[in-house]
Amino acid sequence: MNAYNADEMMTVAAARALVGRTACFVGIGLPSMAANLARRLHNPDLSLIYESGTIGAKPSTPPLSIGDGELATTADSVVTSAEIFNYWLQPGRIEVGFLGAAQLDKFGNINTTVIGSDYAHPKVRLPGAGGAPEIAASCGEVYVVLRQSPRAFVEKVDFITSVGHGDGPGHRERLGLRGRGPTLVITDLGVLKPDPDTCELTLVALHQGSEVDAVRAATGWKLAVAPDLEESQPPTDEELRILRDLRRDG
Repeated sequence: MNAYNADEMMTVAAARALVGRTACFVGIGLPSMAANLARRLHNPDLSLIYESGTIGAKPSTPPLSIGDGELATTADSVVTSAEIFNYWLQPGRIEVGFLGAAQLDKFGNINTTVIGSDYAHPKVRLPGAGGAPEIAASCGEVYVVLRQSPRAFVEKVDFITSVGHGDGPGHRERLGLRGRGPTLVITDLGVLKPDPDTCELTLVALHQGSEVDAVRAATGWKLAVAPDLEESQPPTDEELRILRDLRRDG
């Protein structure tokens, strides 16, 4: 079973990032798959929170949306969306927010609104913000999971839907944002983290089979590489088995 593809490596790496975490605000899609994998693999007490108001959801199949009935029927509690945001998220009670993106720039700003420079007449109109701006602002920290390509990893996003590190150091503080912002970006090629001085995303780990030149070619800015670049451990048989069972159930 040790043969795996890039998406499986990305999802397993994202799930591993939730070791020891207690509460995660989950976006639909790849973030939800990774969070549910983490709960099955190594963190059964991880509380999964969705913006529809479900706290401690334990879906048996990957949810299709935040309104999937499986989330409500398996949750420890269901509250209103207003309570999720006003009582749980905005006061900083949620440790990690897990998000996807259409575009991500070198400072971790997320675009899920429009592609193109003209908001009124975009090349592509995307689904929009949902709860992501509040998640990015108020969770203790944010993880982003996203397939890496020059279209997705751009020097500057066409529209800032969810603030990462803005235009660099001090931007979040000037805005009065509670959380630390993006601290980890996991892709199908490797792992990036913001530089502690510049806040610019830096390659810190390569997945096996990836090369630095390929990662740079898939990035829309001059990507910095950590001097102590690591190599991700490949998925174990158990990780692959549980992930594939989860995908099959979905």
